[in-house]
Amino acid sequence: MIESSGTATTAPYKRPYLANDMLLLAVAAVWGTSYGLTKEVLLVYPVLAFLVLRFSLTTLMLSVPLIWELKRDAHRLLRVSVPTGCILLAIFLCEIYGVLHTQATNAAVLISLFVVFTPLVEWLLLKKKPPKEVFTLAIASVFGIYLLTDGSQLSFNIGDALILSAALLRACMVTVTNGLSRKYNGSTTAMTAMQSLIVALGASILFYLFSAEEFSLPSTNRSWLVIVYLVVFCTIFAFFAQNYASRRCNPSRVSLLMGSEPVFGALFAMAWLNESIHYQGWAGLTIIILSCIGITRVRQY
Repeated sequence: MIESSGTATTAPYKRPYLANDMLLLAVAAVWGTSYGLTKEVLLVYPVLAFLVLRFSLTTLMLSVPLIWELKRDAHRLLRVSVPTGCILLAIFLCEIYGVLHTQATNAAVLISLFVVFTPLVEWLLLKKKPPKEVFTLAIASVFGIYLLTDGSQLSFNIGDALILSAALLRACMVTVTNGLSRKYNGSTTAMTAMQSLIVALGASILFYLFSAEEFSLPSTNRSWLVIVYLVVFCTIFAFFAQNYASRRCNPSRVSLLMGSEPVFGALFAMAWLNESIHYQGWAGLTIIILSCIGITRVRQY
């Protein structure tokens, strides 16, 4: 059981929440661009090799603060980073293999369920029941995503099961990070680096055990450009921002703001891929935005 700090539930609403909210919306924005780019790389590059390369580069770029923090307070850093790093590895394995075995629309609908799962996981692990407004906004957000993705009729398969597992793991990730980091006052950058190292090591072990291919680097400049973008923006920035915000506000608030990810994905598809959004999709997009605005107005949360 994860213990939560008593002061966290009674702290008054403060303006610094705004900075956390903006960071989480920025994470949703960059992650909204990541699915199409990731799928493009995976057409020519193996999944496990992709994870090894992406998170090894992340760890390398953050190695200086990681080494410094290990010397300063290795015990507390590992106490937070090891369990959350293992959860992160499981999330990526479920998400990436899930996307490969299901339709993108199904994935968008199912991954959004982490918005609903998070208040329940928070209630279970932290013994902290979210306000009823949070549950209402979570359900409204998922309905908005359903409309945005054209109300797709889901045909449940192994890919859908993996995406659903990833949604539950996302909820666990923000909740466990919030619970464990209450007693960690060290570097968020070092925590991000250690989590990335754990994902890289885990993916390397799985690649060695299960891949019939030898590890090789991407052969095209376009693949490298996508990987660098994913490392810098969708990994280093995004996980730093998520860890930073998860340490300072409640898990359900984090998940609702990050649940706006499909909105940015749809806008990216319009701008970059020349896709269009139908009127039903615009209605869904509006509901999601209003839900995000609503969660920023829930005080003492």
